[in-house]
Amino acid sequence: MPGGAWSPPATQAPGVPPGREEVELYTRTFQTLLRSSGEVPLRALERTHLGMRSSLHPLGETEVLDSGALLYSLHRLPPVTMELRRVLLGQSPDQLLQAQAGSGWEPATAPGRRRRWWWDQGSGTLAVALASSSDLDDLVPTLVALQIEWNKAHRLLNGDRAEEEREPRDLLGVGPDDWTRLEGLFGSRLDRFIATVTARPMDLRVRLLGGSQVGFARATREWWGPIGEVLNREGLRDRPVYFVSSNAHCLVNLLSGVARRRRQEVVRWAESSRDSELRALLVRRRRGDQVSEENFLYYAARLWFDAHPRARADRTAEESQEGVYHVEARSGTDVAAQVMVLDRLLPGQLDPRLGEIDDRALSAAPEVVINIQYPLGLGAYHILRQVLEATDRVAGVYILGKAATLNADIGDVMISDVVHDEHSGNTYWLQNCFSFAEVAPFVTSRSVLDRQRAVSVRSTFLQNRAYLDFYYRDAYTVVEMEAGPYLGAIHEAGDSSRYPTDRQVDLTRPAMEVGLIHYASDTPYTQARTLGARGLRFEGMEGTYAGALAIAARILQRAGAAAAPRSTP
Repeated sequence: MPGGAWSPPATQAPGVPPGREEVELYTRTFQTLLRSSGEVPLRALERTHLGMRSSLHPLGETEVLDSGALLYSLHRLPPVTMELRRVLLGQSPDQLLQAQAGSGWEPATAPGRRRRWWWDQGSGTLAVALASSSDLDDLVPTLVALQIEWNKAHRLLNGDRAEEEREPRDLLGVGPDDWTRLEGLFGSRLDRFIATVTARPMDLRVRLLGGSQVGFARATREWWGPIGEVLNREGLRDRPVYFVSSNAHCLVNLLSGVARRRRQEVVRWAESSRDSELRALLVRRRRGDQVSEENFLYYAARLWFDAHPRARADRTAEESQEGVYHVEARSGTDVAAQVMVLDRLLPGQLDPRLGEIDDRALSAAPEVVINIQYPLGLGAYHILRQVLEATDRVAGVYILGKAATLNADIGDVMISDVVHDEHSGNTYWLQNCFSFAEVAPFVTSRSVLDRQRAVSVRSTFLQNRAYLDFYYRDAYTVVEMEAGPYLGAIHEAGDSSRYPTDRQVDLTRPAMEVGLIHYASDTPYTQARTLGARGLRFEGMEGTYAGALAIAARILQRAGAAAAPRSTP
């Protein structure tokens, strides 16, 4: 990591951005309303939601259906909206499930947001566990946006009787791309969804069953329990730790050979698959386009394993033989993890892009990698704080996440050394161990931008155009949710006090090495390129794996098992 003494920042922290007062009014409104011990009608929040003029809900105040906001909301909720009547929010699964004793609770999942959900069809009640206050900031605006657009669609579908012969898509004014995404979400149930929206307006009610800081800390401690069990069982408790926040598949694919050993089988299956993107990728491969063979394999293998449950079970067993242990979340914090033991990895099974590996150095490396699926917002602070409390030998913290970009394109890689955190008001100045030179060797068709500035916002909905413009004018080009909370925990690892508020914070000499990489998933200045409603899919594979490869290479380099990646011209 480069040296150099700390010097005062060239610019000060951002002031109060235009549009911030409207955002603060909205958050104060739902926070105070949800203090009620009873149910709160969601319509009470619609006025302040619209007054915020969210950049994700630009058509909210019009009578034109905002299909982007509707799809974004549907994608981040379980597919139960047709029967949904009320939502329970809480910190403890037991607390939530006991709130309606005798209900027929069933676990539920959402395609675009990892949370612990439960559904009771009989009462039309959805229960959700909150891992931090960021879940509240994220979920409430999502529900309000859904209700606003649902009711707008209800009015459009019940409009002028002279137009009753027109197709629902025409009545709603939904373009062909967004209609295809609706079909992807609902499949054969789309006609039923349209009929339900036509038949009744939505009038959701919400109830909060507690949201204390102690409760969040307790939930995170319960989350850590199974990870600690693996460390104890495998005799790893006293080893140095590298903490990585990324996803559940990148590092596992790079450090084990399970997917690569099935290459021929996966490619044959892909060639017969009906998945439209897989077929398009196969055409690009035959044309000789720049499609990484390894990235294509990992993308196709994920779909192949989903279609072959027995092979998934075999995969877990094989990975454990290579020093990779999967830990599923068991608490209200829905963040899966993997424990990877460097001296148990098989050098010949590592991704070839990591270069030559010194077998003897790897077999003598004592470090353990704890990789987690990146959490949401302040959940990042609670999780890293818990890890730092559980072990005092964290040697590095490496963060790989997706972000909106104000100056780049989807799939590009951004590396920041300044982070302004809206939760605390702090601006963190850090010595990022990654730069262009560490990431560029793994990129062929995307841009790598280092020396960027990031802002950690409270929620994707809790921002508007004036808000984004303000930050962009101060050269903040990366918009995400987790870096600031992570840096707050890192500050506490090397300081006797809790992280401050509204300060310039020097993290150029932290208690452990810090690396921060983002890949662009959204371009909020061009709403048509927003991926909240459609997912990143293969378009983001290169940026994602470039970041993961840089992290894996850095860990192996520090273990003395690999050379540093060479810089591209």
